[in-house]
Amino acid sequence: MHPLISAADLHDRLGAFHLLDVRWLLGRSDGHEQYVAGHIPGAVFVDVERDLTRHGEPHEGRHPLPDDAALAGAARRWGLRQGVPVVVYDDDRMLPASRAWWALRRAGIEVRVLDGGWRAWLAAGGAVETGETTAAVGDVDLLAPGDAGVIDTRSAASWPDAGVLLDARAAERYRGEVEPIDPVAGHIPGAKNLPIARVLTEDGRFRMATDIAAAFDAVGAAEGTPIAAYCGSGITAAQLALAGAIAGREVSVYPGSWSAWSNTPGLPIATGVE
Repeated sequence: MHPLISAADLHDRLGAFHLLDVRWLLGRSDGHEQYVAGHIPGAVFVDVERDLTRHGEPHEGRHPLPDDAALAGAARRWGLRQGVPVVVYDDDRMLPASRAWWALRRAGIEVRVLDGGWRAWLAAGGAVETGETTAAVGDVDLLAPGDAGVIDTRSAASWPDAGVLLDARAAERYRGEVEPIDPVAGHIPGAKNLPIARVLTEDGRFRMATDIAAAFDAVGAAEGTPIAAYCGSGITAAQLALAGAIAGREVSVYPGSWSAWSNTPGLPIATGVE
């Protein structure tokens, strides 16, 4: 199953999916307000900060994953039903939707991301619903994936010895020239830089699978190579995992990412280009 779905395909099969609106942007808190002002009919709002992350200690990073039981409870609260596939969408380059895709896919849910998100839906003339959609409590049973598809700080330190560790942040953050959020600038030693912008078009859609595969190959992340990804706090790394899925690459994610690494005393920091 391809991880993306077009607006046209979704329009023709709208009743076949459970829809989740995952609008969120770092530094803003108006995702729900945007949802209430207009969303795809039937979509239920998902709060990224509340439902797809949990509060953690600094060494766990800014957006640690919720535990398995919490995610399962949230999924039922969203109204997910057994055997009904899910489509997630947002209004920010499919970034938070990628986090939802990755979290739910790990838990055994059949889930796809709306290609181009909310803007693509509007451009295709899709119907708009306002107000709140409240779903009946669902009956879905999520898997308890535990550490499947996830690496921790210890694994991130040794990953470059066994495979390729990809840093999805912009090149200047990777090189340690700037750091707008975290306490230390730089990157994990041995990591290769694959900025997320290299796998996206200028309008925020994913490039063709062959172009994404070429971008992975260029940094040594060839098919069959163990690949893991990190970013600032684990959100963009999930988007790189989605890009990998489009190109036939299985990518593990370091949810703590640089926010966890840079807040863990004693860990080495690299700067410049590997």
